[in-house]
Amino acid sequence: MSDISPLISDLAFILIIAGFVTILFRWIKQPVILGYIVAGIMAGPHVSFLPTVSDPANIKIWGDIGIIFLLFSMGLGFSFRKLMNVGITALVTTVVIVCGMMFLGYTAGNAMGFSHMSSIFLGGMLSMSSTAIVYKAFGDMGLLQQKFTGIVLGILVVEDLVAVVMLVVLSTLGISKHFEEGAMLESVLKLAAFLIFWFALGIYLIPTAFRKFQRFLSDEILLIVSLALCLGMVMIATKAGFSAALGAFVMGSLLAETAESDRIGQLVQPVKDLFAAVFFVSVGMMVDPIVIWQYIFPILILTLLVLGGQVLFGSFGVLLSGQPLKIAVQSGFSLTQVGEFAFIIASLGVSLHVTDNSLYPVIVAVSVITTFLTPYMIRCSDPAYRIVERYLPMTMKEFLVRYSSGTMTVHHQSLWTHLLKSMFIPVGIYLVICIFFATLFFSYIQPLILEHLPGVKGNMVGFAIIFPVIAPLLWAVIVRKNHSPEFRKLWADSKFNRGSLVSLVLIKIILCIAVIMGVLVRLFNVALGAGVVLSTVIVGAIYFSKWVRRRSTSIEDRFLKNFQGDKNSPARTVLNGAMPFANLHMTDITISPDSPCVGQTLQDLCIRTKFQVNVISIVRGNQRIDIPDGTEHLYPHDRITLAGTDEQLERFKCSLQPAGEQKPKIDRADEEPMRIMQLSLDSCSPLVNRSIREVALQNCIVLGIERNGKNLMNPEPETVFRENDMIWLVGKQRAVESLN
Repeated sequence: MSDISPLISDLAFILIIAGFVTILFRWIKQPVILGYIVAGIMAGPHVSFLPTVSDPANIKIWGDIGIIFLLFSMGLGFSFRKLMNVGITALVTTVVIVCGMMFLGYTAGNAMGFSHMSSIFLGGMLSMSSTAIVYKAFGDMGLLQQKFTGIVLGILVVEDLVAVVMLVVLSTLGISKHFEEGAMLESVLKLAAFLIFWFALGIYLIPTAFRKFQRFLSDEILLIVSLALCLGMVMIATKAGFSAALGAFVMGSLLAETAESDRIGQLVQPVKDLFAAVFFVSVGMMVDPIVIWQYIFPILILTLLVLGGQVLFGSFGVLLSGQPLKIAVQSGFSLTQVGEFAFIIASLGVSLHVTDNSLYPVIVAVSVITTFLTPYMIRCSDPAYRIVERYLPMTMKEFLVRYSSGTMTVHHQSLWTHLLKSMFIPVGIYLVICIFFATLFFSYIQPLILEHLPGVKGNMVGFAIIFPVIAPLLWAVIVRKNHSPEFRKLWADSKFNRGSLVSLVLIKIILCIAVIMGVLVRLFNVALGAGVVLSTVIVGAIYFSKWVRRRSTSIEDRFLKNFQGDKNSPARTVLNGAMPFANLHMTDITISPDSPCVGQTLQDLCIRTKFQVNVISIVRGNQRIDIPDGTEHLYPHDRITLAGTDEQLERFKCSLQPAGEQKPKIDRADEEPMRIMQLSLDSCSPLVNRSIREVALQNCIVLGIERNGKNLMNPEPETVFRENDMIWLVGKQRAVESLN
């Protein structure tokens, strides 16, 4: 085959350019992500003095794959429990940012002469930061273990979810020229149902499957299985009308709940690095220097608007949610870029012909510039915080300290509030899963049954299939928290509570009857009255069935076991309750074999007194040691969970690095390889009439001797060399040549 596919040649071209440019950027100590974008500009069709790719569509395909693996990798390091841990902060901050940036974008668009519809779309573009770019920047800068990065990544995930809804809203607005509340509500409910269903099903199935087949999961098989699950969820998400990035993140989050999450992350890392590089190069290829110069003033204005607006609204949102001032400033400065969803929103406006033609190149240029500035903005967050702290009035400082401390205190909740929360959140999840299973059943399984078994018989078979699936879930809906301490205490405290408590149970029973009735009506087309009676009887049978109760309990136990995670995985430990200092958080560190702390006890290292860091647990192979005492030693590859502030943890990590003189690294270019060689002995050889032991060979091993047509394998040390022997040796060439 004389010709090569453009898909391969284009990939080779951009990787060659990216390799040279990123080496240059690493040499001048600049973030690698900036090198990728510069390489993209150089490889793009707008730079005439260099060759370009033959088919830009190929690069878009590689770039889309890059986004998938970036989000998948991010999900592996940011599980659902971590998202829940920063959920309020992420939600509050996202609302503040989206509302504030939508307003600024719309106002700026009108002021710069864009149309009314373009200004609305512009506001949506400016309100979305880039998950992929921020995650890459955090990784390159070594910040992923700090507290504020977890908050920022939580905000970005919520923003991605909001972006999905925004696409529906803007699409509806672009077509009908007015908002349709029904379409917006449907999109939100659809997204919530999708996340709840796959979260519950994934937590129930995936960790269990990994435990059962663990002995078969070699590195190769684990990589294939993980990528298959990732791309499978991408297909499911896109089929459901969501983005591929969302599907990749969801699967990464589900795999993060397994005991193999760290191993999967290491295996996926090279794949992610390759395609992420192509993605960032593809972003740079969209930049036309001429267009940037033509619209330089709108681009500069919008760039300053993004930088200032994201810092202002991001910091204010995090501060409003109860986080300390430093965390708020660090988070605000990390969100100052226009993300990849801006390109999707811009493409939507172009396809609907509702935005100005100049808006797309302008927003691409703003995205590239703000991406360039992202690492520098992150680095500026600490100096900016020190300036704000220096000039902030003391009364305001005291107020912020009280405010952040107050939001972190665990307040006493009323029994009613606690009961309602603990009862209806699981009830909502169970009902969503039931409805999802029923929808899948009637969409795919029941039509197949009716093709082979039409009529009442087919419907009876269908009911026999769907009923065992949803019955355990409905049983859990009915009995959930009916015998909890809160329920019993409220029942015993006052007779006036009993009516409300009975009403809660009746509401749950009615919801179950509605689900069963929906199935019966769809299958048998029963009348309303008969459907209610029959559904009530079936719900009663579900409640009193011992098989359904055992099955429901088994499902819930497995789900809780998988959700709580492997007891030997301290990275998944969540600190419950209030922390005495707002900046404390937990992180994992793996002990390097070269670390000076290897072999020392915790007491010898004085970790708590010297660094103010607490060792929470140590994982050593399959063993986990919680709250270790001072006599516990540290060994290579121990994974320790620590609690402290960012500064304390950073000082301790620095102390773990090999200190002082290190063993010189081997220069592979100068290292002489070992070879198998032959050495013929003549009468002048110094080896003749001497034994192997007497010769005392250096850096050589005698493998065998050919003598008089016979072969002597692995000769003994007392074997004497003779004239005309052919010796087979393994060693370095210079050492062998010195023997003769």
